Amino acid sequence: MQQADDFLTECDRIHALLAPLDDAALATPTAFKGWTIGDIIGHLHVWNQAAQMSLKDEDAFKAFMGQVGGIIRSGGDLNAFERVWLDGLAGQALVDAWAETYRATAADFATADPAQRVPWAGPSMSARSSITARLMESWAHAQAIFDVLGVERENGDGIKNICVLGLNTYGWTFKNRRLDAPQPVPQLRLTAPSGEVWTFGEPADGELIEGDAAEFCQVVTQTRNIADTALKVMGPNATAWMAIAQCFAGAPVDPPAPGVRKRISI
Repeated sequence: MQQADDFLTECDRIHALLAPLDDAALATPTAFKGWTIGDIIGHLHVWNQAAQMSLKDEDAFKAFMGQVGGIIRSGGDLNAFERVWLDGLAGQALVDAWAETYRATAADFATADPAQRVPWAGPSMSARSSITARLMESWAHAQAIFDVLGVERENGDGIKNICVLGLNTYGWTFKNRRLDAPQPVPQLRLTAPSGEVWTFGEPADGELIEGDAAEFCQVVTQTRNIADTALKVMGPNATAWMAIAQCFAGAPVDPPAPGVRKRISI
């Protein structure tokens, strides 16, 4: 699956950013809920392992989710579970473990049947959707790391997967908030990192989002407020969507306020 290669490439980019950091730097808090860089990598590491189990060992995945549920029922949350699961793993030792696992996860999904159904916390999904979700989450969470380190991110065209996921969750974004999704769905006209122009959908009565593909990905993953981008948003449907866009699962989450998530100037 190409998505597995794209996931690997993205994780390698993140690893190149992390490799020079010492343990003190990895403990730096980010603008994402105050999580440290290490917290973010720990979160990605745990759920990469979960995705790998869901593909290769459904019984192991069920046991994993049973542990998640047990901690939540006892008053904890996902972060509490992740700390238990990591069992003190931190710093560059955590980065090394994460790197080993993401490479193995990419290799496993690369040779899997894209249509294979795999279990997850909610409904089951295809293997292709599962590894695309891992790509999206890795890319999105890493934005906070690039931001706090003051590094301008260089993206590849693998983010097209996130653009597609963002568009595919148009209806779900509204349904998740008990709202009817306004029709028609806006057309997207996005410029890829390579300079290619990606057009998604047909002309939709003036409903259009146009601009940088990476900025669209930032909005649908809620790493930026739409006001902090140069995206051109035309039409009431497109405007309503960009105000609440959410391409990840779970309860409705509001985007960050304008100016809160941004790259630190160094």
